[in-house]
Amino acid sequence: MKVVQFSRFGSPEVLEVIEVPKPAPARGEVLIRVMAAGVNFFEVLMRADRYAVTPSLPMVSGVEVAGVVEAAGEGAEPLIGARVAVPLFAIGRGSGGYAEYIIADAGSLARLPEGLSFETAVALMVQGLTALHLVRQNPPAGKTVLVTAAGGGVGSLLVQLLKQAGAAKVIAAAGSQQKRALALSLGVDRAIGYEMSGIEADIVFDLAGGELTRDLIDALKPGGRLVLAAMGRFGLEPADISRMLEANQSLQGFSLLPLIGETLWSDLAELFDRAHCGELKVISGARFSLAEAAQAHGALESRATVGKIVLAPWG
Repeated sequence: MKVVQFSRFGSPEVLEVIEVPKPAPARGEVLIRVMAAGVNFFEVLMRADRYAVTPSLPMVSGVEVAGVVEAAGEGAEPLIGARVAVPLFAIGRGSGGYAEYIIADAGSLARLPEGLSFETAVALMVQGLTALHLVRQNPPAGKTVLVTAAGGGVGSLLVQLLKQAGAAKVIAAAGSQQKRALALSLGVDRAIGYEMSGIEADIVFDLAGGELTRDLIDALKPGGRLVLAAMGRFGLEPADISRMLEANQSLQGFSLLPLIGETLWSDLAELFDRAHCGELKVISGARFSLAEAAQAHGALESRATVGKIVLAPWG
């Protein structure tokens, strides 16, 4: 079978397709034919050795897949033919999804509603759970909230969940007219570029990071909260923190993995059901084959994409 791996750090071109033996499921395991594998920005950072942790090489990236159970070990035979999602990142496996097949424990599968696409399921794992927990940690009822990178995988879901949770006003910030139009189509009250003049928000969700973070302080009301949920660095200096303290503003970090616990499977089921019934609109971005993994990383790194980028190993 084919997998995408990198054996050195660098630009997207270090990603290469190689052939490895097709695995066989042991007792209690299943073999899944991967129909969609999510591509995430932290995987771009890992490939370039710019992530918080340097991975061991060689590495096959990919922490979320959806597909069909093709074979099963003893005790898992009833699952053959099932349409499933596997949140590898949440079950102690931080890699392996950029592949034609994966092995997974039968107890680590989330069943998909009939009619829910594999691409949609993939978009609701890392990104969907992130948006869901951001809202839970920061109840928006009656408040004005600002979301940056609102056209991305997390942002496009977050703005919808905030409205559904009772936010008085949702302001979407995005870097292109296309992304701002997308945010408006998802029900936000206002869509802007990254000029913060005149914005007054109770909560600001920073999904972009970088030097923008400093400007977001200007968009916070006194007593407001800035939630840092981007991958990479934030351009804050000690003077910025002092300015926030003087305005009784708070700074909150966000990390998904420590929040995943016993509610994982019910959370995924909720997200899948809400998307299936049309309550939550998932924006599908570009699809790439395994051979085009480098192009997928390049597209994501350019920040020109909208929605969720996926690899589709079988077309």
